[in-house]
Amino acid sequence: MPDLNASSERIIAPVPRITIQAFCETSETASLIESVGSDRRMQKAHIKVQMGGGPAAVEAYRHAPTPNVIVIETQSARSRPLECLDRLAEVCDEGTKVVVIGHVNDVQLYRQFIQRGVSEYLMAPVLAIDLIQAISDLFTVPGAKPVGRTVAVVGAKGGVGASTIAHNLAWTIAREQDTATVIADLDIAFGTASLNFNQDPPQGIAEAVFAPDRLDSNLLDRLLSKCSDNLSLLAAPATLDRTTDLTEPAFDNLLDLLRAAVPCIVLDVPHQWTAWSRRMLIGADEILIVASPELAALRNTKNLLTILQQNRPNDRRPRVILNGTGVPKRPEIAAAEFAKSLDATIAASVPFDAALFGTAANNGQMVAEVQSGAKAAEIFSSLAAAITGRTEHRRARQNLFEPLLSKLARRKAS
Repeated sequence: MPDLNASSERIIAPVPRITIQAFCETSETASLIESVGSDRRMQKAHIKVQMGGGPAAVEAYRHAPTPNVIVIETQSARSRPLECLDRLAEVCDEGTKVVVIGHVNDVQLYRQFIQRGVSEYLMAPVLAIDLIQAISDLFTVPGAKPVGRTVAVVGAKGGVGASTIAHNLAWTIAREQDTATVIADLDIAFGTASLNFNQDPPQGIAEAVFAPDRLDSNLLDRLLSKCSDNLSLLAAPATLDRTTDLTEPAFDNLLDLLRAAVPCIVLDVPHQWTAWSRRMLIGADEILIVASPELAALRNTKNLLTILQQNRPNDRRPRVILNGTGVPKRPEIAAAEFAKSLDATIAASVPFDAALFGTAANNGQMVAEVQSGAKAAEIFSSLAAAITGRTEHRRARQNLFEPLLSKLARRKAS
């Protein structure tokens, strides 16, 4: 089993639209490469797997053009790997990259592979995530900025506060982790990000989605609304002048540009199950499922976990957030029972606080701006640190009267 916790910390750029042909000597490696083709980062790549190792590769390209990447498995010296590579070089087109999967841990052999132009040498048995990263790195420009991490936040059902969680999380990452962050409101018709951040941008995500041919880095920069030094908003127009029957790849170009521009992108994904929303969730680096402690949310969370784990075998499981817990006189499913039913841990339980969240929403603020010492603010700090893989930033209180001042500010606002 791969170490999903370790692999989840890697930021691996999606592989571009390329062709990959593999020539294997063992069925285990062949099965591995076939499984890699279903990974979310390999969506655009076309992979073909066949047996025969290096000799089969040489024979295949005597009278045929070579693909972008050739993967060759070699078990031992009896496979004559160096001889095969020399013969392959005679028929390889310029620009073709070669990855060798070997079963011999020999530094001298490795050096000879590199001298012959091999792009990467991996020792068998190879983890799927390692092969994906190796292929992705082949097409990463040296010196380029690391690709940005996408964090998708979705509600298990409508009205559970997923947007509020997404917006506070993005704000906290930008402020406490000192990380340039974009919050993208994908609910084009009914999005609330502009309200929650007290912004009224004239343009936003609709211009990027409905005119994809015009979208480039310059246009994207104009569409972003600046909320703070590190936080920008790609707002939804929240108008009903057109329907949003979007195609599956509707957001692909936008995400590519965002990932190249900023380290962190928080996606506020609406509660709907369409081809494009499914694609956004499966393609995200990190997923947060927000649920309320009730039966319908439990069922939907379980269904989401199942479909996402099936389609993301090399990724960390989505984090489950319970929101609005502890409502007076409301029967609730306890967090421990919720987790047991899912066979998963609960990443955080955000307590019900109508006054705090209501004041923040009405003022266009985040909860930490209304009450910095609130339990919810501490939870967002912990989540931000966990998602970015950094140390949690603890805010020092300015003085002993801060809790009193926060209460007075809330009373005045209400």
